[in-house]
Amino acid sequence: MQSIICAAIQARQTLTLSYKGSQRTVEPHLLGYDSDGDLTLSAWQVTGTNPGWRDFHVAKASGLSKAGGNFAGPRPGYNPNDSTLQRIVCRL
Repeated sequence: MQSIICAAIQARQTLTLSYKGSQRTVEPHLLGYDSDGDLTLSAWQVTGTNPGWRDFHVAKASGLSKAGGNFAGPRPGYNPNDSTLQRIVCRL
């Protein structure tokens, strides 16, 4: 999944995934490891419960795929150096 997410970040492509029982479409911005060592995606949620910034533990996501759309660039509030992630894998 890491390679799919990083490719989507670099190409600014939306992703779909199932997370906590809901199908979501997201604009991936940042992928890294949090302080617990969990691979975490920071993304702008387009569909699902309330649009906005969300963190997704990749291990808890399923059905990850490219949604077929693109996004223009970083959303307001994007922090490429998010301190909640200890090690960055890829970012916008």
